Formats: sequence, structure tokens, C-alpha cells
Amino acid sequence: MAGNVNVLIAGAGPVGLTLANELTRYGVPVRIVDKAAERTDKSKALVLWSRSLELFDHAGYVDEFLAAGMPAHGAQISNGKEVIARISLDDVDSIYPYALMIPQSETERVLEERLEKQGVKVERNVALESFVDQGEKVQAVLRKTSGESETLMADWLVGCDGAHSSVRHGLGFTFDGTTQPSDWYLADGHISGLDGQDRLHIYWHKDGILAFFPITQGRWRVVADLGPAQTEGHHADPTLEEIQSLLTLRGSDALVIKDAYWLASFRINERKVSKYGRGRAFLAGDAAHIHSPAGGQGMNTGMQDAFNLAWKLSLVIGGVCKPSLLDSYSVERGAVGDMVLRNAGRMTDAAVMRNPIAQGLRNAVVKFAFGFPQLGHRAANTLAELDIGYPESPLTVNGAHRPNGTKAGARWRDRLPADAGKARFTAIGPADVVAELAAKFPRLVQAPPAAIRADAKDLSLVRPDGYVGFTGAVSDWAGAEAYLLGLTAR
Repeated sequence: MAGNVNVLIAGAGPVGLTLANELTRYGVPVRIVDKAAERTDKSKALVLWSRSLELFDHAGYVDEFLAAGMPAHGAQISNGKEVIARISLDDVDSIYPYALMIPQSETERVLEERLEKQGVKVERNVALESFVDQGEKVQAVLRKTSGESETLMADWLVGCDGAHSSVRHGLGFTFDGTTQPSDWYLADGHISGLDGQDRLHIYWHKDGILAFFPITQGRWRVVADLGPAQTEGHHADPTLEEIQSLLTLRGSDALVIKDAYWLASFRINERKVSKYGRGRAFLAGDAAHIHSPAGGQGMNTGMQDAFNLAWKLSLVIGGVCKPSLLDSYSVERGAVGDMVLRNAGRMTDAAVMRNPIAQGLRNAVVKFAFGFPQLGHRAANTLAELDIGYPESPLTVNGAHRPNGTKAGARWRDRLPADAGKARFTAIGPADVVAELAAKFPRLVQAPPAAIRADAKDLSLVRPDGYVGFTGAVSDWAGAEAYLLGLTAR
């Protein structure tokens, strides 16, 4: 039997690689395995939204993504004859006011290379075969494609192993939801004839949606729905000629595709577990939730699962916080998963409606609504995942005297400095109060840099992932202390 490891991660896609990077950065020993022989060479998930970029910024390696991606500044919806709505990302409430278009193959490359620089190598051609939660440890059996097996003990197991997750099956969790009875086409290739390379183009044609997503200059992802499925089995992948016919019919004669990298058909699944873990095993990413690709939220949601779980695991493993801190993971991320499923489902339903009267009403309502800048701004913030918060979390506490500033559970909007490899809360308030809290809880609390100025009457504790855990008036210093004592391991 192999030696002990703190965290075993099953799955080396974007979510597993993000989790491995974050835990390693916090000094937590990990092993990460994947049954695939190599990382994906497909574009797959295409966008990193503002909130994910903020989290990578705080982790200290956002520049590596920025160098590999291309900013997109908005989206345009038309019916082929007139523009129905324009959504601008230029004014979203973030230091990253755009969508970073980056193929998943590049996202995985950046993450895997970063992980290797930290001394951790992905173990490929290795699958998690089975596991047993023994209470104090998890006993896991790994099997290589060569047939060799290995049994190891891990303190914790995290399934980032996709929609067919072995960890989810091992936990016995049901994946509740549906598969939509409609077929879709996807193509990744060079397309000419689109006006505006730095935005998404969406055509609401009477026969169905046609949507274009920039990948690199001149290279685009196009998706189109084909309506109700005609067979129960998998629809044949499209030819380049079939994609071109859709571009001409639903877009214009000027649209031409060539040099396709990838042609595929797919169906949309909308499924989610009711809880994200049990005992010493957790789920993250597609292992816990899958949904429509509308809005490009899937990979980002999974990565943010990983950020949420990483700081909590590191504090529990380090003996700083009590194990009950981990109970908040499923509560927080499950609520976010529910919201993402709802939003993606609504966007998909709006895009694929076929009834001409309903289409006309949809177009009129959307055109009217987006005539109000504040509604466009709100929609952009939702797409960028900046409105995610944890108002119902057990880690969210309002002090006895509520301030006028950021509410508990909300994202802290000011940029926090890249941390130094320790998961700690940032206390924001008068310098003397902050210094006293940091002195009393040195392993859990840090003072902010001088550049962050706070209202002299307010006191906030900002979590390692940038959300406000506690907020109150300075006079409620005892409330802040009680909050931290509630987290601290005795």
C-alpha cells in the first residue's frame, strides 16, 4: 500500500487542475490522476469570465491566462435583419471588464504547466477504480491502463472527474435532471464575414439559433440547434457542408467557414447532485452539475467550486479551522449550481423557441428591455459571474450593527492583493482594530495593504476567496472575534 497523501484528486480537467494548483500553493500535498493519456486538444469550454479572472489574479497567476487568450467585449443578438440587443462588458464591476476567450486546451495547458512548476505532475492513464471512506482516511484503489493497480490512503478525496464521475457513483449520489430531446451541431473553424471580432454574435432565426463565439483572430466556435431529436441515439456529427448551409440559411451569404478543427453533434443535459460531498469525499465541476452551454458558465462554475473548496481544505488540514468549516462547501456551491442551471435553462429556452408569435414577442421584449442601460449592465454582471454571493451560508454573519457598505455574503469589490500562499481572512477596518484581530488570530487573519482604505465606522472580514464573511460596525468588535472563534480549531 502506498503512503499517505492529504488530497487525492480524480480528474485533471480545468476543475481538477485548478484545485490541485490552489492546494499546492497552500502547501497541501496532492496527487492528481486522470484516465486520459493526455490533456484535451479540443476547444471545448471557451471563456474565462471576470470573476474567475479575479480569483486567478488573487492566486497570483492570471497573467498566464491573459497571454493565452483574447478579450471579447460584448455580445450582439440579431434576427438576421436587425439588431435586437447589444450587451457590453466594458462597464462590468471588475478590473477585468471583458470575457477572456481561450480554448479549453490552452486553459488546461496553462494550469498543468503551472502545477508542474510547483513540483506536481498529473498522473495520466490512471483511473480511480474504487474507494472506501474509513472515517479517518479514504482508502482508494487506482488502476493504470496497463492493468497495474495501487492502493493508497488519502485524508480527502475530490471527484473532478466529469459527468460520469466515479466518485459520484462511489458515493451513491443520484444525478437528478433531464436530457433535452433536441440535437445540436458544433463547429470550430475559420469563419469570415462576421463584423466585429471581439464579440459574440447570436442569430435568433425562425428555424433556430445560430451562435458564434470568437476563439482567436478569425477562428470561431459556431453552435446551432436542429430542433426536436428525430432518433433516440446519438445524431451523426455534421459535415462542413452542413454547417455552411446553416450559416447561409440562418446568418447570411457572407458567412463562410473553412479549415474546421472540430465538428460534433450533442444534446444538452441538465443535471445536478443534491449535495456536493459526504464524509471525506467531495464533488466539483461536472461531477456535481452539468447544464446548457448557454452563457458559458460551466467551466467557470466548476473552477469556482475548486477555489471555494481549496481554502477550506487547507485551513482544516493545517489545523487552523475545525472540520465543520467544510460543511459550508455544499451549501454555498449547491446554491450557485441551482442558479446557474436556472439561468442557462432560461437562456436556452428563449433561444430555441419555434412558435412565430412567441418569437416575435421575445424579440420585442428583449429589444425593449435592453433599451435601458441599467438592465444591460445587470445582465453583463450576471454573465461575468460578479453577482454570485453566499447570503444564506453558515459562514455569512451580519454584526449587531449593520454598516452601509458591502453586505455579508457579497463579493468584496475592491482588488485584494495576491496572497502569500496562506489562506487567511483579510480584516478591513480601522488600523488598530485590524492589528488587534490579526495579532489574536495570526494564522487566520491578515491586515490589508495600506492601499485598501475602509470606512472608519465599519469592520469586515473578507474570506480568502474574496467574499465577505462578517460585516458590522467597529463597535461590534466582539462579534467579529466571536465569528473567528467559531471557525478556529480548539
